[in-house]
Amino acid sequence: FVFLVETGFSPCWSDFNAKRKKKVAEIHQALNSDPTDVAALRRMAISEGGLLTDEIRRKVWPKLLNVNANDPPPISGKNLRQMSKDYQQVLLDVRRSLRRFPPGMPEEQREGLQEELIDIILLILERNPQLHYYQGYHDIVVTFLLVVGERLATSLVEKLSTHHLRDFMDPTMDNTKHILNYLMPIIDQVNPELHDFMQSAEVGTIFALSWLITWFGHVLSDFRHVVRLYDFFLACHPLMPIYFAAVIVLYREQEVLDCDCDMASVHHLLSQIPQDLPYETLISRAGDLFVQFPPSELAREAAAQQQAERTAASTFKDFELASAQQRPDMVLRQRFRGLLRPEDRTKDVLTKPRTNRFVKLAVMGLTVALGAAALAVVKSALEWAPKFQLQLFP
Repeated sequence: FVFLVETGFSPCWSDFNAKRKKKVAEIHQALNSDPTDVAALRRMAISEGGLLTDEIRRKVWPKLLNVNANDPPPISGKNLRQMSKDYQQVLLDVRRSLRRFPPGMPEEQREGLQEELIDIILLILERNPQLHYYQGYHDIVVTFLLVVGERLATSLVEKLSTHHLRDFMDPTMDNTKHILNYLMPIIDQVNPELHDFMQSAEVGTIFALSWLITWFGHVLSDFRHVVRLYDFFLACHPLMPIYFAAVIVLYREQEVLDCDCDMASVHHLLSQIPQDLPYETLISRAGDLFVQFPPSELAREAAAQQQAERTAASTFKDFELASAQQRPDMVLRQRFRGLLRPEDRTKDVLTKPRTNRFVKLAVMGLTVALGAAALAVVKSALEWAPKFQLQLFP
């Protein structure tokens, strides 16, 4: 029952089954189109319930990443375990990854998958020497391994590593820190009171580091929730995980404000992520906030050292540039401005949230009322993304 409510489906089994069958049919229709309707697949991955099953994910995830599932990368003839400078660290991390495997999995099967996990990571690093291993990378790789198997996981993670995850795989953490710097400006736009409390507590953003670099794979215990978020992130802008991190903090507003205003208390609370989050609601809100406050509107606050042009997110233009025809984001913005008094419409509501508390209430109202519209914008704006990425990162 909780699953049905969480995914937005009716508690009535017949309604649930009907909606599920309809979505499965729409996904297969998009897959069988010539050419494949990637825009529709993005919409399915983002919308309530995501891609529903691992069998579907094995077919759709390659399409979202523009990977040819029938063309696996060549197997290296080198003994990578002896040659790789990262082998010992990878080995340690993989040995500590027991909790990432399904409970009750036979030990022999789990050990075999761990060996495959090591091989995938070392092969990707060997084929892409510009990439640098980081602790937590294995949490992403194991998710793909469990869903699609070794051969396809290698292809998908390699593409992901040279695009969405590229900034985390730099020699330094500079770009990772820069992406974390988007967290507080997002919170500030929606809830200045919460933002100021966190600033006073000097909690920083390090509590969200493992969320970001593992796409929440390391901190969520239920594998269903992990793959549901992967559906969402694969279909979206590379910065969407930080927007999702922000909505988690916003969702826990009262818990944070009830804390002692000091770094230790607030950090302890936020670093302990709840396992029973309303994931579908938060996904919808993250999409809404991305539309309301796109990265370029936040970059002035986030880019303390002028690093924005070096991040993978900078290779994506804002939604207003992507939706060249119907421009649904402009419709959304116009509807938002229509909620304001005439004398307020000339104000820069994106950069001065404290000047009008009604702005906060209007944004939260849009989150509830226009979630579907915002997610439609995410879909329509990103249907060009994989091709564009390939041009930028040969």
